[in-house]
Amino acid sequence: MQTSSINLIRRVLIAEDNSKTRIFLKNQLELLGYTVAGVASNGRAAIEMASNVAPDLIIMDVMMPEVDGIEAATAITSKHTIPIILITGISSDEMAEKAISAGVFAYLVKPVTKKQLEPAIKLALARFEEFKSLKSEVKDLQDAMETRKLVEKAKGILMKRSNLSEDDAFKMMQMHSQKENKKMREIAESIISASKLF
Repeated sequence: MQTSSINLIRRVLIAEDNSKTRIFLKNQLELLGYTVAGVASNGRAAIEMASNVAPDLIIMDVMMPEVDGIEAATAITSKHTIPIILITGISSDEMAEKAISAGVFAYLVKPVTKKQLEPAIKLALARFEEFKSLKSEVKDLQDAMETRKLVEKAKGILMKRSNLSEDDAFKMMQMHSQKENKKMREIAESIISASKLF
């Protein structure tokens, strides 16, 4: 039986200022087989805990006291390579853009349901695997983050233009990268440039 990559993630940090949502997330994650390594009620505590408890995954609210989720995610991803799922009250292109810039791998729109949680974790992990392969291509973390933003944008263009799934769009870019012996960033930039001509 094949082991899913989701089973490799065990320790989760929750950062959420609403106690009901915190309890809900903790219960659901434990039912899914995860260990809740830490629970923070504000962004500052989340940044400290990310260093102290070394989680495999972070689920964090956007609106939190002291330091918000976007700022906390930016601070965490500047030091650690950890997949982060953001919980937000608003779904918009602007939020998606901010989330990608902060190094977030998926986001959930409130109210969070049991049904949404596992697919969001799977999506975050799939994107995290993509990021790790990009990071091995580009040694510097900051460059890898910039490359990821461009790759996400290029994937979106391919998905819309060619009616592809996210996974297929990434695979198509990888294939061109190998065939043309170019870095993923170059492939992404050429897709973005070409899209501006139409």
